[in-house]
Amino acid sequence: MTRPTSLPASDTMGWHRRVWVIAVPMMLANVSVPLLNAVDTGVMGHQGDAAYIGAVGLGSVIFSLVYWGFGFLRMGTGGFTAQAFGANDRQELRACFLRAALTALAIAAGIFLLQWPILLLALAALEPSERVAELTTIYFQVRIWAAPATLLMYAITGWLLGLQQARGVMLMQLVLNGLNIALSLIFVLVLEWGIFGVGLATVVAEYVALALGLWLVHRHAKRLGGVWDFRGSLQRGKLLALFRVNRDIFIRTLCLELAFLLFARQSALLGDGVLAANQILLRFLEFTAYGLDGFAYAAEALVGSAKGAGSRQDFDRAVRISTIWAGALALLLCLLYWLLGREAISLLTDLQDVQALAGAFLVYAAVLPIISVWAFQLDGIFVGTTRTAEMRNAMLLSLAAYTPLAIWLTELWGNDGLWLALLVLMGVRGFALLAHFPALRRSIGQ
Repeated sequence: MTRPTSLPASDTMGWHRRVWVIAVPMMLANVSVPLLNAVDTGVMGHQGDAAYIGAVGLGSVIFSLVYWGFGFLRMGTGGFTAQAFGANDRQELRACFLRAALTALAIAAGIFLLQWPILLLALAALEPSERVAELTTIYFQVRIWAAPATLLMYAITGWLLGLQQARGVMLMQLVLNGLNIALSLIFVLVLEWGIFGVGLATVVAEYVALALGLWLVHRHAKRLGGVWDFRGSLQRGKLLALFRVNRDIFIRTLCLELAFLLFARQSALLGDGVLAANQILLRFLEFTAYGLDGFAYAAEALVGSAKGAGSRQDFDRAVRISTIWAGALALLLCLLYWLLGREAISLLTDLQDVQALAGAFLVYAAVLPIISVWAFQLDGIFVGTTRTAEMRNAMLLSLAAYTPLAIWLTELWGNDGLWLALLVLMGVRGFALLAHFPALRRSIGQ
């Protein structure tokens, strides 16, 4: 396998195709995630006890908190792999995967060792009822066995994206979520295994998807040539670079998580109705992220390849064309939310007071895509070039601006103030990264 040759400046359509070949499969893969969540909630909703719904929801939150912090296994791996791909360094491409895989297994071992403290701390913080805590514990004890598969798939996803093999990632995600859905229906509705069945369905699906992912790695590695060199992949300089990038992305992700926890806390202080309405409106942001991430992934892979090849011309084309499409999608989502948002809210809840509250603040959800698109897109660009210190610092600055505003504006203007603070968070992220962009561009070859 050789890296794609640089397209001539006149071949604009070729660059548009290159962006879409990565973006579309990733958007399709993302669509399966909310569908899986809906099915898990649905099968638990037929168990005759609301505690089942609460338990699978809390269990999912716990695992999201545990795994989300290790998202650097995908982002860091994708950036380094894209650069090695652009440089046509086949041995380093293999080494990128080995370093990520070994890191994933080490983290999984740590999660296994700390599983009980993790569960106990989570239950203490979330304070569920005794019945929900009992069911959550069952779910957690089963699903924890998927930790190695989950983390290894982060590494595989990043590696495949770095190789610009988004179709492989899409296939892996569709198998994962499709099989998970099918097994949840069989284990719960047919075999009547309850919440144990939901957890087991996830574990089985994760390892089946992992097997597929490892086969894809083997297939592409064979085409790349070279050999697996464990000792060579553990060079001190390479490991330190990986640690630096992973550290920065972890801090960035933790800050983002803290921002949304504060948003949830401030929403709760405004009452149950506002809390419910805000959670519904955040689904619009979630959907926005699923769409815009497709073009951010395209930017990540293509600018990383351009950096590896030392081509500023390719870097500029990748940034320009992926950003044009991301901006167009953001405008389309803004329009759709404004025109169809109230209908979407009515599908998510039949509680009229919550519908009214969500409708009253819909304008903020509608504006979010055109405010947040720059943060999403620049994240992809900075990840692809492994300039993660700038990402970390931008997120720290954004959190520093957002935290006092979220508290002060909520007291001053209620939920309007809280949503304005969230818009500031997204806007500052984008502007802070944009300020670093000229220096990043100058660092890319000629």
